[in-house]
Amino acid sequence: MNLENTLVQMRKGILEYCILHIISRGEVYASDMLDELTAAKMIVVEGTLYPLLTRLKNAGLLEYKWVESKSGPPRKYYKLTEEGDTFLKGLSDTWEDLVRSTQMIKTKSNS
Repeated sequence: MNLENTLVQMRKGILEYCILHIISRGEVYASDMLDELTAAKMIVVEGTLYPLLTRLKNAGLLEYKWVESKSGPPRKYYKLTEEGDTFLKGLSDTWEDLVRSTQMIKTKSNS
């Protein structure tokens, strides 16, 4: 079994959750999301991020607006919808449950 493939799948599994968390803080530009994800070692490329943002938008979890830029073309800024906020809260509850469950399994002794 290939460790690298498993690590990539683990990161992909929580990428949507991380992106929704970033957007939940306020309107954000995709390039800033990429920077934060990269800094957190959640290796992501534009070819992964943009289709995911489109899917989340089509699901009604986020929306965007165009903002004129002084240094180039207009920028698309994303923000959560009410539905997206509710969805993120559900994901957060599940994440906390998974962390507790994983810790329980990792710390159980062989007695």
